[in-house]
Amino acid sequence: MLAPDITTPPTTDRLDQLVAAHTPGHGLARPFYLDPEIYERDLQRVFFRHWHCVAHESVIPNANDFEVFRMASEQVIVTRGADGQVHAILNVCRHRGAEVCTKDKGNARVFVCPYHAWTYGNDGALKAARLMPKEFKREDHGLKRLQVRVVEGLIFISFAENPLDFSEVENLLHATCGQYGWASAKVAHRQSYLLDANWKLAVENYVECYHCGPAHPEYSQTHALEQPLPMIEALNAAMEERTCALGIEVGSGDHWQTSENGRETIHAFRYALYDGVKTGSQDGSPLAPLMGRFSEYDGGVTSVHLGGTSFLVCYPDHGMIYRFIPKGPESCEMELIWLVDGKAEQGVDYDFDKLTWLWTVTTDEDKAIIEHTSRGVRSHFFVPGPIAPMEQNELRYINWYLDEISRP
Repeated sequence: MLAPDITTPPTTDRLDQLVAAHTPGHGLARPFYLDPEIYERDLQRVFFRHWHCVAHESVIPNANDFEVFRMASEQVIVTRGADGQVHAILNVCRHRGAEVCTKDKGNARVFVCPYHAWTYGNDGALKAARLMPKEFKREDHGLKRLQVRVVEGLIFISFAENPLDFSEVENLLHATCGQYGWASAKVAHRQSYLLDANWKLAVENYVECYHCGPAHPEYSQTHALEQPLPMIEALNAAMEERTCALGIEVGSGDHWQTSENGRETIHAFRYALYDGVKTGSQDGSPLAPLMGRFSEYDGGVTSVHLGGTSFLVCYPDHGMIYRFIPKGPESCEMELIWLVDGKAEQGVDYDFDKLTWLWTVTTDEDKAIIEHTSRGVRSHFFVPGPIAPMEQNELRYINWYLDEISRP
């Protein structure tokens, strides 16, 4: 019989001891998915340190457009200024902390705090603070601004005062998403899933395909990731030959690294669909107009993992953004974003139900699996087992995560 996990909830000065007790090659122990202090360290050393993709810029197409993004305990207003520049500001008044923006999205040149009417520009600058003394300096009390990068249409933010170097990420996004035309894409659909599970259980599920065969029969009909390595290598070689024949060179690169040297982490890789499958649809048939440099289908997919919480999937005719958002020690959110060519029209150039079918079905299945696992790891008798060879990306993610939360 397995011995129960009787680890007591660690205090802050004992978290490193818990990391040191981790068994190499195995999954994480129970407290990593349940303990509030570990969750707080996750926020400080992973979530507030790294870059996150929050949206495609087509969600704020016009000057003064804005949308509020809720991430962990934070609310971030993403706006487009009159000059077209994208800003990210915290939705926290610099006077008494009230939310200055009370709508989820809209168009506004200014945000007026409903409490005492402090008024901010949509770049965060304080424009007016009624009845304050003459010596009060408005320039010292603007909304907190976050670091922002817009690359190939994707909006990235960082909460860090001195953010991790983004240059390797930017270069690889140009070489991947850039080839698929994401800069001129638009959002076709967004779907959020609230999960009764720690955010790491959701990410760990995403990064491995050991579960694809048993859990995702629909996905496995068209995607070959679960096949033996010789078969995958043969399919990948044929895919690359087709891509080259189209005159396209889609980049890949492994810069999956800790923050030790001050750089953001990213890994981009390509893999083939089964022969005859053109895209990620129910039967492998085309879904939408081809994007970017693609004039034909190459039978391949490009996958990008970056920053620890953002994941991208590029097909020749559409794209997917996966966002993982902590909500508490035992809850999180997954948001899926479908991209199509910016000129494509729903009902004319693509069918909404067909476009969204595969990843809706797959994510419904993932939600059930993740929550099954979450209920299981709550058991005091849970002991993590060894990571399988097909879960190599999960093992790498776990090792990266443990290094990050050990790094001040």
